[in-house]
Order: sequence, then C-alpha cells, then structure tokens
Amino acid sequence: MSSSTEIAVYLPDEAATLALGAKLASVLKAGDMLALFGDLGAGKTTFVRGLVNALSPQPQDVVSPTFTFVQMYELPVGLLWHFDLYRLETPEALVELGWDETVDGIALVEWPERAGNALPKVRLDLTLSIEGPGRAAKLVPHSEDWEQRLEHVFSGN
Repeated sequence: MSSSTEIAVYLPDEAATLALGAKLASVLKAGDMLALFGDLGAGKTTFVRGLVNALSPQPQDVVSPTFTFVQMYELPVGLLWHFDLYRLETPEALVELGWDETVDGIALVEWPERAGNALPKVRLDLTLSIEGPGRAAKLVPHSEDWEQRLEHVFSGN
C-alpha cells in the first residue's frame, strides 16, 4: 500500500454497513481518529453502531449525537468518543466538547470538515455515499500505520 491508497467497498444493505464498522473495530487502538464524511442519511451512524457494538460486551443504543454533539462509550478498549459536528458553529467550540481529551481514547467524528485545523493529520477518512439501493464506502488512510491496518483488515477480500 502507498500513501495514495484508497479502498472502495460496496455496502449493499444496512447489515453490510454494520459489518464494515465491526471489521474496522478489530484494528482500533487508543489515540485513533476516524473522520466520517457523507451526506445526511449516508450511513455514518449505522457504521458507528456496528463499530461500537463490535467492541462492547453488551448491546449499545447508538444514535447520532446531533443535538448533544458528543456521546461517550466506556468500552473494554477504552473510552470511545462519537462526535457529530453538523451543528458546530466554529472549530473553537470543540474545546468545550472535550476534543482535546480524546487523545487517550478513540474518536469517531461525523461532519469532520467542521473541525477545521483541529482535525488531526494522522487519521482514517471514511466517506459514505448513497449508491443505488446501497452505499459506497471509500477509506483513505493518513498514515503508514493506518495503511498497514487496512491491509490486514482487507487482505482476505
């Protein structure tokens, strides 16, 4: 894999979107950030639901934190932060949401473009888009470590 690596996956239904979340959950570690791009209804929260429930010993009720901006989950791998920045007015407001506290946990960020320069350079970008009856997922790693982890996850496909 090279720095221009991009992985495209077709997700024919909701179960496939949940499964992609579970698949990526297997390689997450403290300090990771996943930037989740996509229009309303593209499947970002469904992806997060699959990921969180793959990491949790008990089923979790995962909903988009559109109005609360952030939802935290205490999981065996550590604290997971699920941000929805759709209504964020300025990147400076991230401090109030605990943005800087995520360095020891895992952060999943919907509408990451609203974070401006606060979005770390080392991360995994996941773009979801509606494609026919399903969804298209595009994964772009922004570090050699992420490239290696994606290679591990998708080597059997």
